[in-house]
Amino acid sequence: GALRVLGEGGVLGIISFHSLEDRMVKNYFQEQKRAGLYDILTPHPIRASALEIKENPRARSANLRAIQKI
Repeated sequence: GALRVLGEGGVLGIISFHSLEDRMVKNYFQEQKRAGLYDILTPHPIRASALEIKENPRARSANLRAIQKI
């Protein structure tokens, strides 16, 4: 439902913590891009750096993906 309220030029970022969740987000974002409604800002997930993982071990499984409404 977040994409329905997103204004033109708005950015939506989603953090997933499991590979199955990440695949669902990736596939959904690709569907939206093919429909011509959105641009994918992160073709590959953004992952935590080694320093961040050292400070917060739970961050090691986090993946960030972002999409922007055209």
